[in-house]
Amino acid sequence: MLSCADRIYERSAWILNAGAEISITPEPAQPTEGDNVTLVVHGLSGELLAYSWYAGPTISLTFLVASYIVSTGDETPGPAHTGREAVRPDGSLQIHGALRGHTGTYILQTLNRQLQTEVGYGHVRVYEILAPPTVVANGTALVERRDTLRLVCSSPSPAEVRWFFNGDALPVAVRLGLSPDGRVLTRHGVRREEAGAYQCEVWNPVSVSRSEPLNLTVYFGPERVAILQDSTTRTGCTIKVDFNTSLILWCVSRSCPEPEYVWALNGKALQNGQDHLNISSMTGAHEGTYTCIAKNAKTLLSGSASVVVKLSAAAVAMMIVPVPTKPMEGQDVTLTVQGYPKDLLVYAWYRGPASEPNRLLSQLPSGNWIAGPAHTGREVGFANCSLLVQKLNLTDAGRYTLKTVTLQGKTDTLEVELQVARE
Repeated sequence: MLSCADRIYERSAWILNAGAEISITPEPAQPTEGDNVTLVVHGLSGELLAYSWYAGPTISLTFLVASYIVSTGDETPGPAHTGREAVRPDGSLQIHGALRGHTGTYILQTLNRQLQTEVGYGHVRVYEILAPPTVVANGTALVERRDTLRLVCSSPSPAEVRWFFNGDALPVAVRLGLSPDGRVLTRHGVRREEAGAYQCEVWNPVSVSRSEPLNLTVYFGPERVAILQDSTTRTGCTIKVDFNTSLILWCVSRSCPEPEYVWALNGKALQNGQDHLNISSMTGAHEGTYTCIAKNAKTLLSGSASVVVKLSAAAVAMMIVPVPTKPMEGQDVTLTVQGYPKDLLVYAWYRGPASEPNRLLSQLPSGNWIAGPAHTGREVGFANCSLLVQKLNLTDAGRYTLKTVTLQGKTDTLEVELQVARE
C-alpha cells in the first residue's frame, strides 16, 4: 500500500498548480555552521492535508526529507533526512545545528483537500566559520631579477581570497600575478620593492580570517659603490692630505644584505674587512690609489670605487721649544721638537753648527741613538727628536742645531739658542 507521501509524489506530476505563489526564506538569512535554521513558508492558502519537503533540485523520492500529515501531526522521514530536520505544523522546516551539507535548494510540496498540489522553492547556504589560512612560499629570501616568487594561500575552505602587502591591499601591479581563483601569487624576476610582509585573507558573508604574515627578503646589489670623506663623495677624485694628519675613508653602497668590504692600496689588498679605512698619521708611504671592493655573498655580485690620496704640498713647520723656557744652572732642560716629520729616518743634534766635531748624538733607523764627539755624557735623545740636557752649567748655553732626514731623503736643519741662568 502506498503511503501518503508516495501518493503525493505519484500524483504531483499531473495535478501541480502552475500558479503557485509559495515562497521559502531561511531564518537567519545567512546561517553559519551550528545555527538552528528555519525555512519559513510564505503564501500558503486553502485547507491543506499534507506537506512534503525535498532537499534537492527536483521533486524526487531520493531527495525527500520528510512528509507531514496536518490532521494527525505525523511526520515520516524520507531518504534525505539527516536526523536534524523537523516539519512544523505551519509547514516550515526546522534544521537543528545546520551543517555545510545542508546548503542547497529546498522544495516544499503541499496537498489540499481537492488533492491539488502547490510547490514552493527556496535556497539555503550554510556558511562556515573560517579558520586562518596559511601563506606558503617557494622561498622567503630571493635574489632580485633572478628568482621567481610563488605564494599560495592555503585554506581548506572554498571561500573568496584577498591578499595584503605590509598590511595594505595588494598593489594593482602585483595583483596582475594572481591566478584566476586568487589563491596563487606569482612574480617573475622579483623586485626589491616587493620585499615585505605578505598575508592572505579568506572571507564569506559571515566570517573573515587572515593569515599570519610571511616576510619576504629580496637580495640585491651591491650597486652605487662610493668612497666618502666627511660625508662627501670622493669617488674618482684626488684627496690631498697634510703631513702627519689623519684621514678616514668610508665605503658605502646599496646592497641587501650588507656587503663584505675589501680595501686595496695600489692593487695590493690591505688587512681591513671594515666599511671604513683609517689613516691615523699621513706620510708619503700612505700615498697611492685606494680601492674599496664591495661583495654580496647572496647575489654573488660585486662593485668597486677608487680615490687617489696624496700628501699636500704645504710644508711642515718644525720648531724647538726649551722646557723649561728659562732653565737655571744645575737644572735639566729638554729641547722639545714640535712638528717633527713622522716619516723620519735619522736625526742628529749638534752643539753649535752642524759639523761632525760638534755632534752630540745621532738616532739610527733602529731607534737607538749613539754618542758623537761632542757628547758630554749628560745628553739623551728621544724618538720624537727631542734632546735632554741634564745638570746644566753655564757653558751649556749657546746654539744647538737639529738635523733631520726623512724616508724620502728630505733634509731639514733647525737651530735654537739656549740660555742658562745663574743660580
